[in-house]
Order: sequence, then structure tokens, then C-alpha cells
Amino acid sequence: MVSRIKQPALYEEVAERLRQRIFRHELAPGAWIDEQALAEEFGISRTPLREALKVLAAEGLVTLKPRRGCYVTELSEQDLDEIFDLMALLEGRCASEAVRRMGAGALAQLERLHDELERAAAAGDIDRFFEANQGFHLTLQQIAGNRWLLQVIQDLRKVMKLNRHHSLFLEGRLEQSLEEHRAIMEAIRDRDAARAEEAMRAHLRSGRQALARQAERAA
Repeated sequence: MVSRIKQPALYEEVAERLRQRIFRHELAPGAWIDEQALAEEFGISRTPLREALKVLAAEGLVTLKPRRGCYVTELSEQDLDEIFDLMALLEGRCASEAVRRMGAGALAQLERLHDELERAAAAGDIDRFFEANQGFHLTLQQIAGNRWLLQVIQDLRKVMKLNRHHSLFLEGRLEQSLEEHRAIMEAIRDRDAARAEEAMRAHLRSGRQALARQAERAA
């Protein structure tokens, strides 16, 4: 007897809706989540809503405070320092592993994504550059072939989306990011795993420094 495919649980759908609102900053960092209002808006009881909030709390996107309710997580500068330090280590390791596993097809895929970065930078199109950048990093992680490493990185990237600032809007950062990507690609083409790892770590550290400058200017 073939078992039926289960539909996604209601709380999972609610969690995804809230997750996207948080990523779009419609629910801003630090904002209190009005459970009653959301339950009424979604036409559900508070039970699946609370289950959804537990999922988001496990991902670090919201914080459950006893007797005070639920709030969208707000990242401190120390949080960002710690997250970017971890990301530099993890993505650097991915770059190293990817170089060791990379075949001609995977390299061609990265070359296409890097070409898209070059075109977006030449056009000054930050949104297009951001999307290509996301695709480049994800593809490199997939080439590395370590699913546990990929999972941890993706979880951290969800939390990074809570940040209010976007470093690519800082003057000169887009061009700097492109130069960093060129260094990563050069190391990959040379099949130099150690240099690719260090170039990726430097890229992440540079991104953190740019975010700090952006936050200072916005303060």
C-alpha cells in the first residue's frame, strides 16, 4: 500500500509567511509580534501560530521572552562580529573543499555566475549584483558537497538577513566586492585550495567592515 503524500503542516506555512515578512523587514528587528492580530489576519487559532514562532525562534529570527511575548531578533554589533567570523571560517572551508572536488562543468558554472557579477557591477546594478553574489556563494557551497556545512551556512545567512544595513550601498563597496570575487576566482582557476580559502575569508571579513562603516554613517 502506497502511503499518501502529506500536505505541509499549517504551522510550517505560517512560519514561512512570517519568515518572508521578517526578511522584507515588514516585521522590523526589535518589533513586538502581535499574536492575536496575526491569528485573526491568517484566520487561524493561536496554537499553530505559536508553533510557527517556536520554529523561527530555533532559527534565531525571533526571540521568545517570558511574560513579555515574542520579538523579532535585533542583531547587535557583537552579534554581527561573531556571525561574520563564523561565516568566514565556514565559507572559506567551502571554497577549499570546492576546489578539490571541482570538475570542468562546475568551474564553467562558476565562471558564468562571475561573468554576471562583472556585468552587474559594470551597470552599477546593486540588486542584480546581490542576486548573482548569492548565487555564486550558494553554488560554491553546493560544489563543496558537504551538506552539514551547507546547512549551517544557510541557517546563519537567514539570521544575517535581519541586519538593517546593506553594505553594497556603501560608496565603493560594490567595486571592492568585485575585486574580492576576482581573487577568489583566480585561486579557483589555479586549483589553489589554500588561496581560495583565504580569499573567501578575506571577502567575508571585508563585508563585515563595510557593514560597520554603513552602520556608523546611518547612526
